[in-house]
Amino acid sequence: MGSMDESAAAVSVPVSEEKPVVFRSKLPDIEINNSQSLQAYCFGKMGEVAARPCLIDGQTGASYTYAEVESLTRRAASGLRRMGVGKGDVVMNLLRNCPEFAFSFLGAARLGAATTTANPFYTPHEIHRQAEAAGARLIVTEACAVEKVRGFAAERGIPVVTVDGRFEGCVEFAEVIGAEELEADADVHPDDVVALPYSSGTTGLPKGVMLTHRSLITSVAQQVDGENPNLYFSKDDVLLCLLPLFHIYSLNSVLLAGLRAGSAIVIMRKFDLGALVDLVRRHRITIAPFVPPIVVEIAKSPRVTADDLASIRMVMSGAAPMGKDLQDAFMAKIPNAVLGQGYGMTEAGPVLAMCLAFAKEPFQVKSGSCGTVVRNAELKIVDPDTGAALGRNQPGEILIRGEQIMKGYLNDPESTKNTIDKDGWLHTGDIGYVDDDDEIFIVDRLKEIIKYKGFQVPPAELEALLITHPEIKDAAVVSMKDDLAGEIPVAFIVRTEGSELTEDEIKQFVAKEVVFYKKIHKVFFTDFIPKNPSGKILRKDLRARLAAAVH
Repeated sequence: MGSMDESAAAVSVPVSEEKPVVFRSKLPDIEINNSQSLQAYCFGKMGEVAARPCLIDGQTGASYTYAEVESLTRRAASGLRRMGVGKGDVVMNLLRNCPEFAFSFLGAARLGAATTTANPFYTPHEIHRQAEAAGARLIVTEACAVEKVRGFAAERGIPVVTVDGRFEGCVEFAEVIGAEELEADADVHPDDVVALPYSSGTTGLPKGVMLTHRSLITSVAQQVDGENPNLYFSKDDVLLCLLPLFHIYSLNSVLLAGLRAGSAIVIMRKFDLGALVDLVRRHRITIAPFVPPIVVEIAKSPRVTADDLASIRMVMSGAAPMGKDLQDAFMAKIPNAVLGQGYGMTEAGPVLAMCLAFAKEPFQVKSGSCGTVVRNAELKIVDPDTGAALGRNQPGEILIRGEQIMKGYLNDPESTKNTIDKDGWLHTGDIGYVDDDDEIFIVDRLKEIIKYKGFQVPPAELEALLITHPEIKDAAVVSMKDDLAGEIPVAFIVRTEGSELTEDEIKQFVAKEVVFYKKIHKVFFTDFIPKNPSGKILRKDLRARLAAAVH
């Protein structure tokens, strides 16, 4: 995925003579009613959970029951409609985690509108590009991003709604939800787009990923529905929503899956170790979705004890790999919990595989595995050069097929065709294999995307920025291994003749234009950028140069 885009890999790969095979889940398929609307599906257990806590704001302590949240999404829908949002429109949510994110997202869904999500700490350049590409008709944001969007929105006549205060030229969210409840949802078709996250896919600049009501319902159902109630979580669980909701992993596998299960969801705006421990103790949190950088901090902190985290029964980890040593150190701090790594990508809806250590009758999971393919889906391994299907224990590109995958990229049929083939298989760009126990291991990556602490960094975006510098003739960006971040972006630069441009000047030039995790960490000056005859950068050659320099 952007999101759970990789998991740690086993190194030795036994070779098998078995015939090519389509892999399915170890669990049986389930009945999924994905012809309804996403909001109807998410509130499907309302009869059982109406009076129970649904969303709890970890910062303010405000708590909303399921009945209150359902009502507030109807009022948000009514208020958004009054501001001109209708079926087929796009709302931009430029927010950190907060209850208003859920009210806005589900309110827009009731109108048949889609929500595009973005990090409020993006630079104005990044925000404007996504808002324009997505065709945003309204922006919901917070104080830290108001100045980034005010001028852009005014020029285009786009209303700006703020969730945390009154700002000139903006509408307060309290006004939006002050409307009467929407009496009836719009006539939503299952294939209408409801979420429009941006992802670089396997290559190039970020693209709008069209996730429909059908695809998100299918993905959530694959995780929490069916005759296996403890597969992920239930209405007796308390979920920690710390991972950013603008990322599809958290939006899908925490918020939407939590609502469907009837769980209580404790929302945390930003990561702080002390506050995290306090919330776990105060709310008796049972499910903790993390990413490896958070795991590292918990594992290494002398302040965090096993008693602090004793209520947690399950830790979900995704978005980046986690090795065995880190896993062992972390689990010593959470002795009562089961840990499972997942694997996915935004285009896949996003979950491709999940650990079945959580199941009612748990399966043993090998170290480094990211579980088994989700139910109601098919997975295939193919030779990346020939496209021939491969058998067990043979590494190749991972392909996934099922109703959970994206409809395609917004306004980009060419990229869609390059990602989803004519038979409906989505090509992930990840290299992996399936072993004799149906467990999936990721061993390499075809795609160019860099994963910094689980965040996506598209090399093409940084390269396009770098070559706008008058003293840079050519540029290439690749990943470099890093113990803490997983990978960091580094640049190879060809300076214009006579230029004395320095590494620091290049770093500062980029830092002014991009969010923190896209910053260039090292610069290597070179006489040329290796390219193939069609002009494509040969990143493998550059990574080989890096490896040689390190060793």
